[in-house]
Amino acid sequence: MGKELFDRSPAARSVFQEVDEALGESLSGLMFEGDEDTLRLTENAQPAIMTVSLAALACLEDRSGATLAESASHVAGHSLGEYSALAAAGAFGVGETARLVRLRGQAMQRAVPVGEGAMAALLGLETEAVQAVVEEAAQEAAEGQVCVIANDNSPGQIVISGHRAAVERATVLAKDKGAKRAVLLEVSAPFHCPLMQPAADAMAEALADIEIKAPAVPVVANVSAGPVTDPAEIRDLLVRQVTGRVRWRESVAAMAGRGVGRLVELGPGTVLTGLARRIDRSLEAKALGTPEAVAAFLAETD
Repeated sequence: MGKELFDRSPAARSVFQEVDEALGESLSGLMFEGDEDTLRLTENAQPAIMTVSLAALACLEDRSGATLAESASHVAGHSLGEYSALAAAGAFGVGETARLVRLRGQAMQRAVPVGEGAMAALLGLETEAVQAVVEEAAQEAAEGQVCVIANDNSPGQIVISGHRAAVERATVLAKDKGAKRAVLLEVSAPFHCPLMQPAADAMAEALADIEIKAPAVPVVANVSAGPVTDPAEIRDLLVRQVTGRVRWRESVAAMAGRGVGRLVELGPGTVLTGLARRIDRSLEAKALGTPEAVAAFLAETD
């Protein structure tokens, strides 16, 4: 994970080294040579994904000769990626971001006992239909149980989260209402739902002690699906994000509405690139997670 960036870009390598130093351990060693199950633990996966995202950005900035502030009008990140976006825009330092996302992963893992919560992907239903499903599921599963929309990813692709019994009930209801698929996800905790309140409290405490700088470009926040630059508002939205809905469909639409025509996904994988094309086919979207992808992108844009 990220090995090509480390090996072939000195600028990217410095990001890995800064993260290792900030965490007081060799996260890069785990990423390149470690046990996959250990890497997949939330407390390791979150800083690892963030590291690759910022390493890809460092490679792009180094090879293009332009900073993000000079070449981008907005930044955004999906869930954990919001921290990467804020770091990319200068609101946090790299090491500071690594420590925050490590804490975030640990707090989320501790918030709900293993097996008590669940998440599921519902495909083929729009947001209004899924909202009706989760409300019915929470009511029918048991009084006081939680079942909410966690990620509104794109038209027809929504993730729900909450108590396992309620989420399982929602998958049955969704199929009854015409969902093409309703699949439980292999996740370690029910993210982005009210069950994560202990993690939100932990992040509120951690963020209270951190200086957040005004980002160089507006950050389109998950919770509001709108641009934000005020540090106090950023702090509040990051706390609310732990339990709140990731409004990704609306976030991409908001950027398009503000004149954005090209989206560049920095980090491992191409998931957000695929979602962008579903949300708005007029958008150009590119995924840059390797030195080769960066080189090809720069050749196209010269």
